[in-house]
Amino acid sequence: MKAHILIVDDEANTLASLARAFRLAGHEATVCDNAARALELARSQPFDLILSDVVMPRRDGLALLEDLKNAGITTPVVMMSGQAHIEMAVRATRLGALDFLEKPLSTEKLLVTVENAYKLTRLEHENHDLRARVGKHTLIYASEIMRRLMAQIERVASSESRVCIYGETGTGKELVARTLHEKSPRALGPFVTLNCAAVPAELIESELFGHEKGSFTGAAQRHSGKFEQAHRGTLFLDEIGDMPLAMQAKLLRVLEEGEVERIGSGKPTTVSVRVVVATHRNLEQLVESGAFRRDLYHRVVVFPVELPPLRRRLEDLPALIDHFARQVSLQNGWKPVPITPEAIAALAFYPWPGNIRELRNAVERLLLLADGPIDAEAVRLALPISALKSGPPASTTTISPGQGPLADRLLAYERAVVLAELDRHQRNMARTARALGLERSHLYKKCQQLNIDPQAEKQDPADST
Repeated sequence: MKAHILIVDDEANTLASLARAFRLAGHEATVCDNAARALELARSQPFDLILSDVVMPRRDGLALLEDLKNAGITTPVVMMSGQAHIEMAVRATRLGALDFLEKPLSTEKLLVTVENAYKLTRLEHENHDLRARVGKHTLIYASEIMRRLMAQIERVASSESRVCIYGETGTGKELVARTLHEKSPRALGPFVTLNCAAVPAELIESELFGHEKGSFTGAAQRHSGKFEQAHRGTLFLDEIGDMPLAMQAKLLRVLEEGEVERIGSGKPTTVSVRVVVATHRNLEQLVESGAFRRDLYHRVVVFPVELPPLRRRLEDLPALIDHFARQVSLQNGWKPVPITPEAIAALAFYPWPGNIRELRNAVERLLLLADGPIDAEAVRLALPISALKSGPPASTTTISPGQGPLADRLLAYERAVVLAELDRHQRNMARTARALGLERSHLYKKCQQLNIDPQAEKQDPADST
């Protein structure tokens, strides 16, 4: 644990001794001798903790506490004083001080206090993040193609390498970015996102780098940008291909130098941020057309990850449907509603142009309309009109859910799906494997398990011996 601490005291000897103690303990220390300068420093760069004396000329430590609070700075503050009394400690606590220490300070007690304050702050950030994400940001998969992808993520997550996630809209690119963050050494730090396509070109610089109060019309107060918010964590830039060219040059400079400069500030702020980007566009084509900087491309596409669309990972469909059904029911306080194998088979026919995001919406719609167990007819009523017009895939094989116990029905459904894809791809194993999100060797094994002859002419799904 290495913390960056701001020490505020009007006594030079105290500043020197505290800074030396912190540095010997492996921390980073910045010192200043007055409240005004401390406020300026806290505004210009991120700190893990502020340690301030109470009694100082001009503005004291309690006034500094108020100034920090009014400026929206949430860095924890520990107060210290050689003239401590109960009323002072109570007032400091009411103003938001995390702790109050009496001088002369014991180095051992001071370091323990700082360590506890640091851990408490990190724990609060982590709990806040977990509460925001619980039940919403989980990668659900069972397919071979996703298992291979997760193996790549496990490998690159522990590094500082920049990752570019390619994938269609709705495939879960942000979930992959979050997983990279949570499996990285930065997991206790913040995970901050920015959709480059959703922010107007004239505002994206302020969103990324922040601005000072009054730096432009509408800047009513100081604003920390995404890079500062993501300090010691991960910044996820979604739809990087839609970032304006002028902004790309400024982003490149930040990636090269590790410093950001708020609009209207003129003073750089050092940040430690891992950047992960994503896009549904072909960045190489954008580079060739001049819409994306080649030097930025080589900076952000160090490790490319391709996220498959839902139609290429149909093996994951039952698990995803079950996950979304539980999630939606829990969020709305609904009783669980069974979803029959027939319904799952019907959902497998739909091409899912909106991918996993569309599937989640469809499951919620099915649950809203359900008067009992959800069957194939309920699916046909709930899916968009365009899906009803498109019908099943171009195959004469009909998927039947079978009869008998659930396990037998699911096995029959799986066999029918494989046969349908084989027919659709004229028994070409490579194309069929890609469509199902499988390795070709895995498809051969699957056919053997399901008693399917891959080279035979069209088979009846029920013809299993």
